[in-house]
Amino acid sequence: MSKKKTKISKTLVEKMLDQQKIAYQSIIAPTVKDGDVDSLDTANFPQHTTTIYKTLVLKGTENAILVGVVPLDKHLSYKKLCQLSGDKKVHLLPLKDLEKTTGYVHGANTPIGIYDKLKVPIFYDQQANSEDEIIVSAGKVGRSVQIKVSDLVNITAGKFGDIAEEK
Repeated sequence: MSKKKTKISKTLVEKMLDQQKIAYQSIIAPTVKDGDVDSLDTANFPQHTTTIYKTLVLKGTENAILVGVVPLDKHLSYKKLCQLSGDKKVHLLPLKDLEKTTGYVHGANTPIGIYDKLKVPIFYDQQANSEDEIIVSAGKVGRSVQIKVSDLVNITAGKFGDIAEEK
C-alpha cells in the first residue's frame, strides 16, 4: 500500500508573496481552541517569542479601519496608536464584524491580506524595526509566514511607531 503525500495548498497571502517575488518561509503550527475561537499554539515557537507578531484590527474616529501589529507578548496601546494615527479614539473591531470587514477570521488576520483588500493604514510597533524578520499570519489559522520586515512594510505601506506596552 502506498502512502500519498498530502500537498498543502498555499494561502492567498503566500500566493501574493510569490507573485511579487518576495521571499518568505511558510510556518504551519497546531492550533488550540479558546472558547469559540481557534488560535495559534505558540508553545511550538519558544525560540521565536519576540518575532511573532499579532495583527489587530481597529476602528478609529478618523480612520474607519486601521491595523496595529505588535509582538505577541505585548499589548497594543490605544493611546499610543491614537497619537500615531491621528485618531481621537480607537477600539478593536467587534469580533462579529471582523470577517465581513477584513475577510479573515479571528486568529488569521494578516497585515498583507488586509492591506491588499482594504488599503487601510498599517502600524507596526517600533520593535519590528530592529528585527530582520518577523512572523505574521498567512491569512489562515495555524498558518504563518516569516518575512523580512523591510519587505512586509513595503508591501503594506506600513509605518513604525511606539504602539506596544507590556502585558
